[in-house]
Amino acid sequence: MAPPAPARNPVRFLALCCAVLAAILGSPAAAQSRRTTFIVPAAAGGSTDVIARVLAEHMARTLGQTVVVENVSGGQATVAPARTAVSAPDGATVLIAQLPLISAPFLFTGLRYDVQTAFAPVGLINAGYTVLMARKGLASSPAEAISRLRENGNGANLGNGGIGSSGHFCEMLLARALGIRPTFVAYRGGALAMNDLIGGTLDAICDQSTNAVPQIASGAVQGVLVAGPARIASIPDVPTSAELGLPEVNLAVWHGMYVARATPRAIIDQLNAALRAALADPAIVARFAQLGTTVFPENEWTPEAHEARFQEEYQRLGRLLSAMGVTPQTVE
Repeated sequence: MAPPAPARNPVRFLALCCAVLAAILGSPAAAQSRRTTFIVPAAAGGSTDVIARVLAEHMARTLGQTVVVENVSGGQATVAPARTAVSAPDGATVLIAQLPLISAPFLFTGLRYDVQTAFAPVGLINAGYTVLMARKGLASSPAEAISRLRENGNGANLGNGGIGSSGHFCEMLLARALGIRPTFVAYRGGALAMNDLIGGTLDAICDQSTNAVPQIASGAVQGVLVAGPARIASIPDVPTSAELGLPEVNLAVWHGMYVARATPRAIIDQLNAALRAALADPAIVARFAQLGTTVFPENEWTPEAHEARFQEEYQRLGRLLSAMGVTPQTVE
């Protein structure tokens, strides 16, 4: 007859279970199974979404983790930053954003975050310019499209990816330069505005080159002007704003990566290293070039360079909106 089993000490048993669990969670395999989410503050298919998806696969390999892209639109692009601001400071929630993040305090009241203190910059991603596009049939040439907008712009419908988006700013600059008061139609992302432009509901839209180039190249819409100092190689027939006599319609656009402000520097450096690896990959550089955008110079890949550009853009947008007489409104 076998001797009776010794009585199990529940305290020791619980401690053993906790130790085993801690070992599992702390193992390299467990660390690699952690999921990182790239939060995009707009609907799928827009320029920021495209950039996020280009980076996600490459950075997933570097980080040894699953990286997913989640589209969080709404609140005029303020819902996604609000979610990021209150996320756990562990690097698992990463915001990829552009001008609407910086311009929000000048456009809206009642924000649930302070854009100056809620986020820690991880790194700059890409830079480009906005592009004005017209529906097919509006005009036979870019110059004629500008003439038509100048003459009939008060009755034109101009779509954009949302209030405070790069497209919205581009259209405000255009309206100011042409002396017109068109109807601005704000969407929850540039892709939705593009759909209506292709369908003929809108007369024109401004959007980032990443969203504009494929549609212009395919002939779905007409390229009117590049709101920058040089033509884009992938759409060489589209003139610059200066070539059409509108040099003041000039709007650079850039994307950056952010995490919650309390995130430890070691985690930020890990994300920055994965971003650097992606930006150094010739395939990523070539893909960005196809979309009419470029990576930043290598000496601007640091979180410190990102912070400096953020502050510079914050001041510039503040001055621009003040000059235009824009006052903050309640977020819808």
